[in-house]
Amino acid sequence: MTAAGAFAAGAAALGVLAAADAFGDSPGALRRAVAAVGPEGALPRALAPLRRGGTPDRGERRRVIVLAAATLLAGGALLAGPVVGLAAAAAAPLLAGRALAAVRRRRQAGLAAAAPAVARAVADALAGGHSIRGAFAAAAREGGITGPAREELRGVAAALALGEETAAVLDRLRARAAHPGYDALVAAVLLQRESGGDLAALLRTLATTLEDQVRVEADARAVTAQARFTAVLVAALPALAAAVAELASPGYLGSLLTRPLTAWLAALSVALQAAAWVAVRRIARIRT
Repeated sequence: MTAAGAFAAGAAALGVLAAADAFGDSPGALRRAVAAVGPEGALPRALAPLRRGGTPDRGERRRVIVLAAATLLAGGALLAGPVVGLAAAAAAPLLAGRALAAVRRRRQAGLAAAAPAVARAVADALAGGHSIRGAFAAAAREGGITGPAREELRGVAAALALGEETAAVLDRLRARAAHPGYDALVAAVLLQRESGGDLAALLRTLATTLEDQVRVEADARAVTAQARFTAVLVAALPALAAAVAELASPGYLGSLLTRPLTAWLAALSVALQAAAWVAVRRIARIRT
Protein backbone atom coordinates (compact mmCIF):
# COMPACT_ATOMS: atom_id res chain seq x y z
CA MET A 1 0.00 0.00 0.00
CA THR A 2 1.30 3.44 -0.89
CA ALA A 3 1.53 6.33 1.55
CA ALA A 4 -1.43 8.06 -0.15
CA GLY A 5 -3.56 4.94 0.22
CA ALA A 6 -2.61 4.62 3.88
CA PHE A 7 -3.55 8.24 4.53
CA ALA A 8 -6.88 7.79 2.71
CA ALA A 9 -7.70 4.66 4.73
CA GLY A 10 -6.80 6.44 7.95
CA ALA A 11 -8.98 9.40 7.05
CA ALA A 12 -11.91 7.10 6.30
CA ALA A 13 -11.47 5.26 9.61
CA LEU A 14 -11.29 8.50 11.55
CA GLY A 15 -14.42 9.71 9.76
CA VAL A 16 -16.32 6.59 10.79
CA LEU A 17 -15.14 6.98 14.39
CA ALA A 18 -16.15 10.64 14.41
CA ALA A 19 -19.61 9.78 13.13
CA ALA A 20 -19.99 7.02 15.71
CA ASP A 21 -18.91 9.38 18.48
CA ALA A 22 -21.28 12.10 17.27
CA PHE A 23 -24.30 9.79 17.12
CA GLY A 24 -23.30 7.33 19.83
CA ASP A 25 -25.39 9.00 22.51
CA SER A 26 -28.31 9.69 20.20
CA PRO A 27 -29.45 6.75 18.05
CA GLY A 28 -32.49 8.79 17.01
CA ALA A 29 -30.25 11.44 15.49
CA LEU A 30 -28.47 8.76 13.45
CA ARG A 31 -31.79 7.44 12.19
CA ARG A 32 -32.89 10.95 11.25
CA ALA A 33 -29.62 11.59 9.42
CA VAL A 34 -29.99 8.36 7.44
CA ALA A 35 -33.66 9.07 6.77
CA ALA A 36 -32.83 12.52 5.42
CA VAL A 37 -31.10 10.98 2.40
CA GLY A 38 -33.42 7.97 2.07
CA PRO A 39 -36.04 7.55 -0.66
CA GLU A 40 -38.57 9.63 1.30
CA GLY A 41 -36.08 11.95 2.97
CA ALA A 42 -35.69 15.71 2.78
CA LEU A 43 -32.90 15.58 0.19
CA PRO A 44 -34.81 13.49 -2.39
CA ARG A 45 -37.87 15.71 -1.88
CA ALA A 46 -35.77 18.81 -2.52
CA LEU A 47 -34.32 17.27 -5.69
CA ALA A 48 -37.68 15.94 -6.92
CA PRO A 49 -38.31 18.85 -9.36
CA LEU A 50 -34.95 18.19 -11.04
CA ARG A 51 -35.76 14.50 -11.36
CA ARG A 52 -39.40 14.92 -12.38
CA GLY A 53 -39.24 17.93 -14.67
CA GLY A 54 -42.33 19.95 -15.44
CA THR A 55 -43.14 23.23 -13.72
CA PRO A 56 -42.38 23.14 -9.97
CA ASP A 57 -44.60 24.96 -7.52
CA ARG A 58 -43.30 27.80 -5.35
CA GLY A 59 -42.35 25.55 -2.43
CA GLU A 60 -40.41 23.10 -4.62
CA ARG A 61 -38.58 25.93 -6.35
CA ARG A 62 -37.66 27.46 -2.99
CA ARG A 63 -36.24 24.15 -1.74
CA VAL A 64 -34.10 23.76 -4.87
CA ILE A 65 -32.74 27.31 -4.47
CA VAL A 66 -31.95 26.78 -0.78
CA LEU A 67 -30.15 23.51 -1.53
CA ALA A 68 -28.19 25.11 -4.39
CA ALA A 69 -27.25 28.11 -2.21
CA ALA A 70 -26.02 25.87 0.62
CA THR A 71 -24.00 23.73 -1.78
CA LEU A 72 -22.43 26.72 -3.54
CA LEU A 73 -21.70 28.45 -0.25
CA ALA A 74 -19.95 25.41 1.20
CA GLY A 75 -18.04 24.61 -2.00
CA GLY A 76 -16.98 28.20 -2.65
CA ALA A 77 -15.90 28.73 0.95
CA LEU A 78 -13.85 25.54 0.98
CA LEU A 79 -12.18 26.22 -2.37
CA ALA A 80 -11.63 29.98 -2.34
CA GLY A 81 -12.79 31.46 0.95
CA PRO A 82 -16.02 32.83 2.45
CA VAL A 83 -16.27 35.82 0.08
CA VAL A 84 -16.29 33.58 -2.99
CA GLY A 85 -18.72 31.26 -1.21
CA LEU A 86 -21.15 34.10 -0.56
CA ALA A 87 -20.82 35.32 -4.14
CA ALA A 88 -21.51 31.82 -5.45
CA ALA A 89 -24.49 31.41 -3.12
CA ALA A 90 -25.92 34.72 -4.39
CA ALA A 91 -26.05 33.19 -7.86
CA ALA A 92 -28.10 30.21 -6.61
CA PRO A 93 -31.52 31.54 -7.77
CA LEU A 94 -30.21 32.09 -11.30
CA LEU A 95 -28.43 28.74 -11.49
CA ALA A 96 -31.37 26.86 -9.97
CA GLY A 97 -33.74 28.51 -12.44
CA ARG A 98 -31.51 27.56 -15.35
CA ALA A 99 -31.23 23.98 -14.08
CA LEU A 100 -35.01 23.66 -13.69
CA ALA A 101 -35.53 25.15 -17.15
CA ALA A 102 -33.03 22.72 -18.67
CA VAL A 103 -34.74 19.75 -17.01
CA ARG A 104 -38.13 21.01 -18.20
CA ARG A 105 -36.87 21.41 -21.78
CA ARG A 106 -35.41 17.91 -21.74
CA ARG A 107 -38.69 16.49 -20.49
CA GLN A 108 -40.68 18.43 -23.10
CA ALA A 109 -38.34 17.11 -25.78
CA GLY A 110 -38.91 13.56 -24.56
CA LEU A 111 -42.68 14.04 -24.63
CA ALA A 112 -42.53 15.54 -28.11
CA ALA A 113 -40.44 12.66 -29.45
CA ALA A 114 -42.88 10.12 -27.97
CA ALA A 115 -46.04 11.79 -29.33
CA PRO A 116 -46.27 9.51 -32.42
CA ALA A 117 -45.81 6.39 -30.28
CA VAL A 118 -48.49 7.58 -27.83
CA ALA A 119 -51.00 8.20 -30.62
CA ARG A 120 -50.25 4.81 -32.19
CA ALA A 121 -50.47 2.97 -28.85
CA VAL A 122 -53.85 4.53 -28.04
CA ALA A 123 -55.06 3.68 -31.57
CA ASP A 124 -53.96 0.05 -31.15
CA ALA A 125 -55.76 -0.18 -27.81
CA LEU A 126 -58.94 1.23 -29.33
CA ALA A 127 -58.70 -1.22 -32.21
CA GLY A 128 -58.32 -4.01 -29.64
CA GLY A 129 -61.74 -3.21 -28.15
CA HIS A 130 -60.89 -0.83 -25.32
CA SER A 131 -62.93 2.25 -24.56
CA ILE A 132 -61.29 5.66 -24.66
CA ARG A 133 -60.67 5.59 -20.91
CA GLY A 134 -59.32 2.04 -21.04
CA ALA A 135 -57.18 2.76 -24.10
CA PHE A 136 -54.92 5.16 -22.20
CA ALA A 137 -54.44 2.64 -19.40
CA ALA A 138 -53.64 -0.09 -21.93
CA ALA A 139 -51.22 2.21 -23.75
CA ALA A 140 -49.42 2.93 -20.48
CA ARG A 141 -49.14 -0.78 -19.63
CA GLU A 142 -48.59 -2.45 -22.98
CA GLY A 143 -47.89 0.26 -25.54
CA GLY A 144 -44.11 0.14 -25.30
CA ILE A 145 -43.97 3.80 -24.23
CA THR A 146 -40.94 4.81 -22.14
CA GLY A 147 -39.60 7.89 -20.42
CA PRO A 148 -41.70 10.95 -19.52
CA ALA A 149 -44.51 9.93 -21.87
CA ARG A 150 -45.02 6.70 -19.94
CA GLU A 151 -45.19 8.63 -16.67
CA GLU A 152 -47.79 10.97 -18.16
CA LEU A 153 -49.87 8.06 -19.48
CA ARG A 154 -49.72 6.38 -16.09
CA GLY A 155 -50.93 9.60 -14.48
CA VAL A 156 -53.77 9.81 -16.99
CA ALA A 157 -54.73 6.16 -16.35
CA ALA A 158 -54.65 6.66 -12.57
CA ALA A 159 -56.82 9.79 -12.76
CA LEU A 160 -59.33 8.07 -15.02
CA ALA A 161 -59.43 5.04 -12.71
CA LEU A 162 -60.34 7.36 -9.84
CA GLY A 163 -63.37 8.55 -11.80
CA GLU A 164 -62.24 11.96 -13.04
CA GLU A 165 -63.81 13.32 -16.20
CA THR A 166 -62.04 12.34 -19.39
CA ALA A 167 -62.04 15.88 -20.78
CA ALA A 168 -60.44 17.34 -17.64
CA VAL A 169 -57.75 14.65 -17.46
CA LEU A 170 -56.83 14.97 -21.12
CA ASP A 171 -56.77 18.75 -20.86
CA ARG A 172 -54.19 18.47 -18.07
CA LEU A 173 -52.16 16.11 -20.25
CA ARG A 174 -52.27 18.61 -23.11
CA ALA A 175 -51.22 21.48 -20.83
CA ARG A 176 -48.30 19.55 -19.31
CA ALA A 177 -47.04 18.28 -22.66
CA ALA A 178 -47.29 21.73 -24.31
CA HIS A 179 -46.78 20.24 -27.78
CA PRO A 180 -48.98 20.44 -30.91
CA GLY A 181 -49.00 16.66 -31.21
CA TYR A 182 -50.74 16.23 -27.87
CA ASP A 183 -53.09 19.11 -28.70
CA ALA A 184 -54.14 17.22 -31.84
CA LEU A 185 -54.42 13.93 -29.94
CA VAL A 186 -56.68 15.38 -27.26
CA ALA A 187 -58.74 17.28 -29.84
CA ALA A 188 -59.28 14.09 -31.85
CA VAL A 189 -60.41 12.14 -28.79
CA LEU A 190 -62.81 14.83 -27.61
CA LEU A 191 -64.16 15.39 -31.13
CA GLN A 192 -64.86 11.67 -31.54
CA ARG A 193 -66.80 11.69 -28.27
CA GLU A 194 -69.07 14.40 -29.63
CA SER A 195 -69.51 13.39 -33.28
CA GLY A 196 -68.33 9.77 -33.52
CA GLY A 197 -66.12 8.30 -36.22
CA ASP A 198 -63.21 5.92 -36.53
CA LEU A 199 -60.92 7.30 -33.84
CA ALA A 200 -58.34 4.50 -34.22
CA ALA A 201 -57.80 5.27 -37.91
CA LEU A 202 -57.63 8.99 -37.18
CA LEU A 203 -54.99 8.46 -34.48
CA ARG A 204 -52.93 6.24 -36.78
CA THR A 205 -52.98 8.98 -39.42
CA LEU A 206 -51.99 11.48 -36.72
CA ALA A 207 -49.13 9.21 -35.62
CA THR A 208 -47.80 9.04 -39.18
CA THR A 209 -47.96 12.83 -39.49
CA LEU A 210 -46.21 13.31 -36.15
CA GLU A 211 -43.48 10.86 -37.16
CA ASP A 212 -42.81 12.96 -40.25
CA GLN A 213 -42.71 16.09 -38.09
CA VAL A 214 -40.26 14.52 -35.63
CA ARG A 215 -38.06 13.45 -38.53
CA VAL A 216 -38.06 16.96 -40.01
CA GLU A 217 -37.23 18.51 -36.61
CA ALA A 218 -34.34 16.07 -36.17
CA ASP A 219 -33.01 17.01 -39.60
CA ALA A 220 -33.30 20.69 -38.73
CA ARG A 221 -31.38 20.19 -35.49
CA ALA A 222 -28.66 18.35 -37.39
CA VAL A 223 -28.40 21.20 -39.90
CA THR A 224 -28.20 23.87 -37.17
CA ALA A 225 -25.81 21.91 -34.93
CA GLN A 226 -22.79 23.65 -36.44
CA ALA A 227 -24.28 27.09 -35.78
CA ARG A 228 -25.02 26.23 -32.16
CA PHE A 229 -21.53 24.83 -31.62
CA THR A 230 -20.00 27.91 -33.24
CA ALA A 231 -21.98 30.14 -30.88
CA VAL A 232 -20.63 28.33 -27.83
CA LEU A 233 -17.09 28.20 -29.22
CA VAL A 234 -16.95 31.90 -30.15
CA ALA A 235 -18.33 32.89 -26.75
CA ALA A 236 -15.88 30.65 -24.89
CA LEU A 237 -12.68 31.50 -26.77
CA PRO A 238 -12.05 34.91 -25.14
CA ALA A 239 -12.63 33.46 -21.68
CA LEU A 240 -10.23 30.60 -22.42
CA ALA A 241 -7.63 33.04 -23.78
CA ALA A 242 -7.95 35.18 -20.65
CA ALA A 243 -7.53 32.10 -18.45
CA VAL A 244 -4.40 31.02 -20.35
CA ALA A 245 -2.94 34.54 -20.09
CA GLU A 246 -3.60 34.63 -16.36
CA LEU A 247 -1.99 31.22 -15.87
CA ALA A 248 1.05 32.26 -17.91
CA SER A 249 1.41 35.56 -16.08
CA PRO A 250 -0.46 35.71 -12.75
CA GLY A 251 -1.89 39.14 -12.13
CA TYR A 252 -2.09 40.05 -15.83
CA LEU A 253 -5.89 40.40 -15.86
CA GLY A 254 -5.82 42.43 -12.68
CA SER A 255 -3.31 44.84 -14.20
CA LEU A 256 -5.53 45.30 -17.25
CA LEU A 257 -8.59 46.07 -15.17
CA THR A 258 -6.76 48.81 -13.26
CA ARG A 259 -6.70 50.94 -16.44
CA PRO A 260 -10.08 52.64 -17.05
CA LEU A 261 -10.00 52.44 -20.84
CA THR A 262 -8.96 48.77 -20.83
CA ALA A 263 -11.63 47.90 -18.27
CA TRP A 264 -14.32 49.60 -20.38
CA LEU A 265 -13.17 47.82 -23.54
CA ALA A 266 -13.12 44.46 -21.74
CA ALA A 267 -16.64 45.01 -20.40
CA LEU A 268 -17.86 46.05 -23.87
CA SER A 269 -16.29 42.95 -25.44
CA VAL A 270 -17.99 40.70 -22.88
CA ALA A 271 -21.34 42.36 -23.58
CA LEU A 272 -20.90 41.98 -27.34
CA GLN A 273 -19.89 38.33 -26.99
CA ALA A 274 -22.98 37.64 -24.88
CA ALA A 275 -25.23 39.42 -27.36
CA ALA A 276 -23.72 37.48 -30.28
CA TRP A 277 -24.15 34.17 -28.45
CA VAL A 278 -27.81 34.93 -27.66
CA ALA A 279 -28.45 36.02 -31.26
CA VAL A 280 -26.97 32.86 -32.76
CA ARG A 281 -28.88 30.68 -30.29
CA ARG A 282 -32.15 32.40 -31.21
CA ILE A 283 -31.49 32.08 -34.94
CA ALA A 284 -30.68 28.36 -34.60
CA ARG A 285 -33.61 27.58 -32.31
CA ILE A 286 -36.10 25.01 -33.62
CA ARG A 287 -39.68 26.12 -33.11
CA THR A 288 -42.48 23.59 -33.27
